[in-house]
Amino acid sequence: MQIIPAILEKKFEVAEEKVRLVKGLSKWIQVDVVDGKFDFGKTFELELLTTMETETESTLWDIHLMVEEPKNWIGKCNFVGAMRVTGQVEKMVNKDDFVNSVKDFGLEAGLAFDIDTEIKDIPQETDLVLLLGRKAGFESKPMDKKIYQRIEELKKIKEGGDFRFLIGIDGGVNETNIKKIKESGVDIVYCTGAIFNGKVEDNLEKLKYASEN
Repeated sequence: MQIIPAILEKKFEVAEEKVRLVKGLSKWIQVDVVDGKFDFGKTFELELLTTMETETESTLWDIHLMVEEPKNWIGKCNFVGAMRVTGQVEKMVNKDDFVNSVKDFGLEAGLAFDIDTEIKDIPQETDLVLLLGRKAGFESKPMDKKIYQRIEELKKIKEGGDFRFLIGIDGGVNETNIKKIKESGVDIVYCTGAIFNGKVEDNLEKLKYASEN
C-alpha cells in the first residue's frame, strides 16, 4: 500500500515548506484544492506550484479538486504538471465527461466520494476511486468508522464490473488505523496531520511500520 503526503493549505508559503519537507521522501505529493464554493475557505492559487523555489521536477503531483465543476480545473492541473487529477463528484455535472477530459490530457483520472455520498456510476476508464474517511474540507475530524463498510462496497463494485481502478482513502488515516485500512484492500492512503504534525521523516516511518505490523 502506498502512503502519499497530502497538503491542504490556504497559504502558499506553508504549502511550499511542506513540499520541501517531503520531496525527498515521497515521489508523489497530493495537493488539495478548495475553491470556497465546495466548502468554506480557499486554498492557495494552484498555479503557484510552478513558482516553487524547491526543486520539484521529479515530483508526481496528485491534485485533489474539491471545487465546483472539477472539469473546469483540468487545464490548470495540466499546466502545473499534474500526473493524476481527482475530482469530487458532488459538484460534478458528468463523471464520464470529467474522466474522459482528464484522460485526453494524458493524465490519470480519479473520482472522489465524500463520506456520505453514494458510490455509483463509475466510468470504466477511471484510474482511482478515492473514498473520503470524513467530511471533505478544512475541518479535521476522526475517521468515520463506516469507511470500512464503504471500502467493501467499492470492492464489490470493482469486482463486479471488471474495473481496474485503485482504491484510495483520504481523511483520518493514522498509526492506529492504517493496518486495518491496508488489510481492507486499500491501495493508497493520503495523510496530512499524521505526516506533518511532528518530524516528517519519523512520522512516515511510523506509518509504514504500523501498516506492516
